[in-house]
Amino acid sequence: MPTGVKTKSVVYGSLFAVWVMIVGWQTVEHNRVKEAARSALINRGRDITTTLGLVIRSQRRWWGTVPQDPIESALKELIKPGELTSVALLNKAGDVVISAGAPIDINTRGIAQTERWDARSLTLVNLVDLGAHLAREGETGQPTVVLPSSGPPRGPRRQNNPGSTNTPSGTLSTTNPSPRRPGPGDGERRRGWMDEKEWEAMRAEKGAHYIAIVIPTELFRAANVQDIWLRWVIASFAGVAVLGLGFAWRNLETSAELQMRLLRASEMNSHLRDMNLAAAGLAHETRNPLNIIRGVAHMISKEPDASSSVRQKSREIADEVDRVTAQLNEFINYSKPREVRRAPVSLNAIVSDVARALASDVEDKSIQLSASVNGLSVEADEQMLRQVLFNLLINAIQAADAKGEIRVVAGKLNGSGAYLEVRDNGPGVAPEHRTDIFKPYFTTHQKGTGLGLAIVQQIVLAHGWDIECLPNEPRGAIFRLSRLKLSSRTGSS
Repeated sequence: MPTGVKTKSVVYGSLFAVWVMIVGWQTVEHNRVKEAARSALINRGRDITTTLGLVIRSQRRWWGTVPQDPIESALKELIKPGELTSVALLNKAGDVVISAGAPIDINTRGIAQTERWDARSLTLVNLVDLGAHLAREGETGQPTVVLPSSGPPRGPRRQNNPGSTNTPSGTLSTTNPSPRRPGPGDGERRRGWMDEKEWEAMRAEKGAHYIAIVIPTELFRAANVQDIWLRWVIASFAGVAVLGLGFAWRNLETSAELQMRLLRASEMNSHLRDMNLAAAGLAHETRNPLNIIRGVAHMISKEPDASSSVRQKSREIADEVDRVTAQLNEFINYSKPREVRRAPVSLNAIVSDVARALASDVEDKSIQLSASVNGLSVEADEQMLRQVLFNLLINAIQAADAKGEIRVVAGKLNGSGAYLEVRDNGPGVAPEHRTDIFKPYFTTHQKGTGLGLAIVQQIVLAHGWDIECLPNEPRGAIFRLSRLKLSSRTGSS
């Protein structure tokens, strides 16, 4: 993996990991706040049931009964909208003995459950012991508070004596004894005028074994939703910050890359400026002798008494002079500093002009040349872009076989960008040569000067573009220019 791509992956991966950590942290914090609110609501319910238990104990009389009216008043005073919806005392079977507020949906299975969360309420059951510490010695089970029926007592009434206690109608009675020390005959005083079966039936029906309360959860749910929104806002801001850092790093990387390109172009221009001075002197000192040599060779080939071999040698001399002159011109062209003058340039016009200039070369090899540039216009130096396309097409014509095919393709890239490709179906370029072909004097063609693609890369760098050589499946090569900037004229074309 290239170093730049690896660096991008590390940076973007690190930023994403930071955002994931922040989201995870907010999730953990939300769960902690939610659990704390749940615990606070449950503790408040326990406080209520503890207070209610203290009230019941304070109303208990020495013979083990609790008046019903004070308990009902106490239960009603506990009911407050938004704080407590229902409260009830339940017997062993789960039936309501005394209640206040809205009816409580309690069943036998629900009794064994100390807390039950519904959509809009929390039901707490059996949170307070109603006096187990006062149980008789040797008795087992949950102590109960008993409310006798309001009707007349059933069965024969016993005479009041020190061994029995009357239980007034309309009061809650408990199996728990009075705080005094238990003594002989307490069992008879507890039941009064009832026999054993009647007492057990009343205790099962009227005894308060559980306290059940229903607390509305509107405030809990509202606080939970508010905390979720808060965590979401924090996570969103973190995401925006991470995206901003990502874009800032990307812009910084792009700016650094552009600065490096400009620095390289400036160094190259400075170097080429020095080379151009030497090349100008070399051209001035070399062209004239070459022209003289070419002229003399041409004259010799025209002599009537010259032999055929002399004429052949003269033509070869002229051809060699032309080749050297072409190389000299290429060198002078390569050594020129590139000062880019950008302007909107129509790719259709450039491709058409270059195709007309190369028409004879195309016809000589019967090559099919086609273009598809979609009417695009780019910001470029027109003469330099024309030179680039000319050199790329010359290279493709030299590489293509007779009756081959060459295509010029252009299209949009990343919204405001564009690309330009020259495709051929020749032998292609070996993978190990796809970078070297842009170096000066490197050529794979017998008649090539080795400067055509070097000039192309020079112009490409001066514009801030990219060029690369790619394989053209199934056969051939693609020379691709990218990072071209679209002109505003493109939209109206």
